[in-house]
Amino acid sequence: MLGLMQNQPLLISSLIVHAERHHGDAQIVSRRVEGDIHRYTYKDAAARSRQVARALDALELGFGDRVATLAWNGHRHFELYFGVSGSGRVLHTINPRLHPDQIAWIANHAEDQVLCFDLTFLPIVQAIAAKCETVRHYIALCDDEHLPKDSGIAHLQSFEGWLSGHGTGYDWPQFDENTASSLCYTSGTTGNPKAGLYSHRSTLLHAFGSALPDCMGLSARDAVLPVVPMFHVNAWGIPYAAALTGAKLVFPGPGLDGKSVYELLESEQVTYAAGVPTVWQMLLGHMKPGGLKFSSLKRTVIGGSACPPAMISAFRDDYGVEVLHAWGMTEMSPLGTVCTLKNKHLSLPQSEQMQIRLKQGRAVFGVDMKIVDDEGRELPWDGKTFGNLLVRGPWVIGAYFKGEGGDPLQGGWFPTGDVATIDADGYMQITDRSKDVIKSGGEWISSIDIENLAVAHPEVAMAACIGMPHPKWDERPIVLVVKKPGSQLTREALLAFYEGKIAKWQIPDDVVFVEAITLGATGKILKTRLREQLKDYRLPGL
Repeated sequence: MLGLMQNQPLLISSLIVHAERHHGDAQIVSRRVEGDIHRYTYKDAAARSRQVARALDALELGFGDRVATLAWNGHRHFELYFGVSGSGRVLHTINPRLHPDQIAWIANHAEDQVLCFDLTFLPIVQAIAAKCETVRHYIALCDDEHLPKDSGIAHLQSFEGWLSGHGTGYDWPQFDENTASSLCYTSGTTGNPKAGLYSHRSTLLHAFGSALPDCMGLSARDAVLPVVPMFHVNAWGIPYAAALTGAKLVFPGPGLDGKSVYELLESEQVTYAAGVPTVWQMLLGHMKPGGLKFSSLKRTVIGGSACPPAMISAFRDDYGVEVLHAWGMTEMSPLGTVCTLKNKHLSLPQSEQMQIRLKQGRAVFGVDMKIVDDEGRELPWDGKTFGNLLVRGPWVIGAYFKGEGGDPLQGGWFPTGDVATIDADGYMQITDRSKDVIKSGGEWISSIDIENLAVAHPEVAMAACIGMPHPKWDERPIVLVVKKPGSQLTREALLAFYEGKIAKWQIPDDVVFVEAITLGATGKILKTRLREQLKDYRLPGL
């Protein structure tokens, strides 16, 4: 027997329709590439999204054709989120931090028909245009006044000029909710990137899940600053969740330095922010010397890589901001877990609460997870046993776009490539990437723990731990360190700093001081690059 309820498909267009009708006057604020601050409302955004849809129709794009973006977080990018997907095309957000050759490869692999880009990325587009075999239209996200005159790109139009010939009247089409909505490629740290092809259904369910109180907890009472880029897994789904809830949106554009982010947080009275640790490191580094404080910020979601304990403490103790530690990946749209406390934890001492907050958190409803050994046997949730982390759920991929890499699933579960523990309360903690875990004498050493302790030292700016070959122990950890300006920190002093904080056999065998540590396109440490740089390195005493 089937239920007797209306069968309304879950479509992305319904989010912007809801936003226009029920909180149309809520603000969307953008710092633009042109340098100004742009303000309008969800009602305005909905009208311009319909213009985008009409403009795409005029280009005679087919249902399911890909429209690519190379763009910062801003109102025009937001309009493309809804105008492209809502009209039945597929939004393809490209990470501009990738190498141009890789960007061209991605555009060809996706068979992009249109490329919309911020002027910041004009040099990239000029470098790849001749290599993009399927792109027929180039749209610069600006007005005619700012459109480059001699770009060398054929048929280049300004976004405003492109939209100007089209009205705002448009009936969003209705179609199967399993239709593809957006395309996101991995950062491709090994080999060519692979892509997750999200559906309208998966995107809406992800938006519902992320807005839950024990997840991101977005509401119409929030002003949200997504510092995480809209080209990085759809800004963790925040543009969709904000439209769902009516939260004020504040887009930072290209200004991601500490000073720019702080000014926007204060001027727009932001209550909620989201980004990777490297961004918050710059923000805290800007605030501390000047004795600056937050007047409105209450919560920040930190994900993308493990958040150092010192950062969680600084936000809480120095600025009164709650850190929500989160975890996910491109293949998960990206949300998997968020670390919020349960009622029984609220009476615990701060030190015990901190031990929980350091974990990546509990699974959001819609995500199931387990840890297994190398033979696929499920392991206990005791908070101590390490295992390979597997996930499944309605916004977890079942296959990569165009079948790249074959079937990624293991018995219906997606292998994340992370090594983790899960405790009895369901809190998951990433201990390493499976390719980065250090195996020493039959025991596992977490490179994340080594790195977190290093950056807790007041003279350390950044740290990365990798394993080096050892004839007796298989591998031993070393830590690469970037010192803060003026630091006189020595190898011996840092190794002594580890004593009493972890087991003696887990203390690194060596400290290598470096000028910089290379970060990848999503702000993560490129340990493959570090291993290449240290290919001739030998552990002390060998």
